[in-house]
Amino acid sequence: MAGQLNPHLLLAVPLAPLAGSAIAGLLGTKFFGNVVGRKVSHTATILGVLVAAIISLMTLLQVLDGATYNGTLYNWMTVAGLKLEIGFMVDSLTAMMMCVVTFVSLMVHIYTIGYMAEDEGYNRFFSYISLFTFSMLMLVMSNNFLQLFFGWEAVGLVSYLLIGFWYTRPTAIKANMKAFLVNRVGDFGFILGIGLLLAYAGSMNYTEVFAKRGELAQLTLPGTDWMLLTVACICLFVGAMGKSAQFPLHVWLPDSMEGPTPISALIHAATMVTAGIFMVTRMSPLFELSDTALSFILVIGAITALFMGFLGTMQNDIKRVVAYSTLSQLGYMTVALGASAYSVAVFHLMTHAFFKALLFLGAGSVIIGMHHDQDMRNMGGLRKYMPITWITSLLGSLALIGTPFFSGFYSKDSIIEAAAESHLAGSGFAYFAVLASVFVTAFYSFRMYFMVFHGKERFGQAHGHDDHHAPAAAHAHDDHGHDAHAHDDHGHDDHGHDEHHHGLAPGQKPHESPLVVTLPLILLAIPSVIVGFFAISPMLYGDFFKGVIFFGENHKVMEELAHEYHGPVAMVAHAFTSAPLWLAIAGVVVAYYCYMINPRVPAWFKERFSLIYTILDNKYYMDKFNEVVFAGGARLLGSGLSTVGDRGIIDGLFVNGSAKVVGWFSKFTRLWQSGYIYHYAFVMIIGVLGFLVWFLPFPFAK
Repeated sequence: MAGQLNPHLLLAVPLAPLAGSAIAGLLGTKFFGNVVGRKVSHTATILGVLVAAIISLMTLLQVLDGATYNGTLYNWMTVAGLKLEIGFMVDSLTAMMMCVVTFVSLMVHIYTIGYMAEDEGYNRFFSYISLFTFSMLMLVMSNNFLQLFFGWEAVGLVSYLLIGFWYTRPTAIKANMKAFLVNRVGDFGFILGIGLLLAYAGSMNYTEVFAKRGELAQLTLPGTDWMLLTVACICLFVGAMGKSAQFPLHVWLPDSMEGPTPISALIHAATMVTAGIFMVTRMSPLFELSDTALSFILVIGAITALFMGFLGTMQNDIKRVVAYSTLSQLGYMTVALGASAYSVAVFHLMTHAFFKALLFLGAGSVIIGMHHDQDMRNMGGLRKYMPITWITSLLGSLALIGTPFFSGFYSKDSIIEAAAESHLAGSGFAYFAVLASVFVTAFYSFRMYFMVFHGKERFGQAHGHDDHHAPAAAHAHDDHGHDAHAHDDHGHDDHGHDEHHHGLAPGQKPHESPLVVTLPLILLAIPSVIVGFFAISPMLYGDFFKGVIFFGENHKVMEELAHEYHGPVAMVAHAFTSAPLWLAIAGVVVAYYCYMINPRVPAWFKERFSLIYTILDNKYYMDKFNEVVFAGGARLLGSGLSTVGDRGIIDGLFVNGSAKVVGWFSKFTRLWQSGYIYHYAFVMIIGVLGFLVWFLPFPFAK
């Protein structure tokens, strides 16, 4: 039954979390004197997100029946014919995103009760994550670029607050400033793209801009022979590169692990970092008109998928392994966008949200069990102590590497096939990158799994590490606001575990996390296993995205994929004759051999391939490059402006220079001040005579 959705009910979706955030943030903190306690704060925020989740599910069911909504709720102002409005566009893409955002957010809210129980900023944290949920919902529900940009910047702001949640820790402050500055680079491109579309389409409303896509495709950027749409789309994608952490704007995401684990799951796995993927999918009518922009997206995604995966093999901090995994999987989604397989990208976005949130929350559960030690070299054998965390983490890892029948299998294999079918420039490299990444993903995922849950128990001992478990650029820190390790001058941890180290004492054993922590793991494990099997047919080959995602006449990737698709079971059968599954199995086998059977192999690798190890250990020197070129250039520019501009021109020329001119003039005029009255009288007479000669009409002047 087709129809129109109730706008008032839709309005409750973002406003319910906003109300919860206001209660916890204003009444639950020192701002208004801690009027309400912890119980009221977490109840209000969880209730708000629960209401949003229920309405989102109802909306999805109505959308499946054909109902939609696209309208203005509030007209903010009209300037010279330009309408600045707040409105919603709710279709199948939006409804799916609403359900993912609210469900994952609900799980994170519940999980936070147990995880942040001992933290003084408990109410403030609940306020922040609820405010983030509001911001993300405003982003995905928007029907115009103004509201999109508001949500875009709002999630960035809340991310900044959450990464630096423990604001007394210098590493957290550095990490949130890094995230803020890198995202400003992306957002500069994003706002340029919006500005170009506004200037030539004359509107900020999606529908009105899309209606003029044919006219926009005929235009070139003034003064160049570049297609206007190509420039606008690349500018928009630069914004997505920042928000979705694509190379080279990826550097902020691994450092964002300085924030508490629940926000790693909410922001850096399931929602905020996928905003760029959502935005490009929503803009598919524009991107489809520019093969150049799509090729650019394809290559950037391929670089991110492969080269960020390599870095995941070098980490010993359990959260950072999952963070680099996120970067790699975002690269997969971006490759799908570049191949014009938008529905595949969004499908992987959905499946990834479940299993990556599960892995992050599982990592947090391990950290709780290990008394806030995040170094995997201090773990091992946790399987028998933390059975629920173990089995859910295993399910998440199996989904991540693309195990048949798990959700990640259907979305990852579809992306690989889409890259293979694409004929755009760069598609050959993209296919190689995503295929090679299958092996890399399986290796680092099960390297983490084996080091944490199997093998020799390495906790509760003196923390001297040998090289058996590294290649490592490990960065282990206490996840509750205290540094676990001392940092050297290069930003690496020296692992000199002093008396401030948090972890299990000698003889102490890990413990399973409380139900409030393990319940979200179980609830996230369910869709991580089954959602791909049930969703692939309608989302990729059915009418789920009909009228929402557009394809150009020469982009036939989805048609070719549909021709080869014969159902989810047949897809599994076909997998046994294709490379990705065997590459994944090879990755698991190699990880098992290196970390369970012969742990001397990593040390041999480090010694034999020291150059490769050094490059990966330094993360391709991207941080060093940014520090020397951009930060160093800014310091040099600042120093030059200070020396030449401030001291030389402003102080030297204008301030001191004007004083010197006045002094010189005074010194000269002082020579005329004799102090004799008759000298002054003489000068006055000469002056009067001069006026008479100059101004009076003497007879002889005629």
